Amino acid sequence: MVEFDVVELGPANHPEVGETAPDFTRPLVNDEFWEDASLSDVTADGPTLLVFHSMDGAFPATYVWNELRERAWDDDHDLRIVGLSISTPYEHKTLVEERGIEYRLFSDPSNEVAERYGISHDLDGMAGISEPRPAVFLLDENRTIEYAWVAAEWPEFPEYDEIERAIEER
Repeated sequence: MVEFDVVELGPANHPEVGETAPDFTRPLVNDEFWEDASLSDVTADGPTLLVFHSMDGAFPATYVWNELRERAWDDDHDLRIVGLSISTPYEHKTLVEERGIEYRLFSDPSNEVAERYGISHDLDGMAGISEPRPAVFLLDENRTIEYAWVAAEWPEFPEYDEIERAIEER
């Protein structure tokens, strides 16, 4: 059995429901290629679930994407699901292929997007390395936040049933 310490992350200064999510442009990776895209490019096509996750290869990323794949909210709703982490496009492409993820993932190795969203945290034992804390934002086509969840500790996982209710109520 793998043991790990639970880490309190402290308060986050993230955008709240009713606010406009900050826009950004980063490589957006799918199973075939990647290209620079902005969040507003994605949301222009309709409601979007933006999922900040730990680096590829960390067990929380695997758990989150397995759960999202199983729930397949995009099959029953007008919804795009995209992820974002500090992993490179090469690492994302490997994760997408190995885990059978049908969603696109933004690559942000500098962690600047998480900093803009107020959800950056330093990784224990890794000087100078930070990543986004787990977070989920449901956005409308104008990037207005309709639902927000941000982890208060690591590891912590979203309340998937709450996300589902928010998607269904939109």
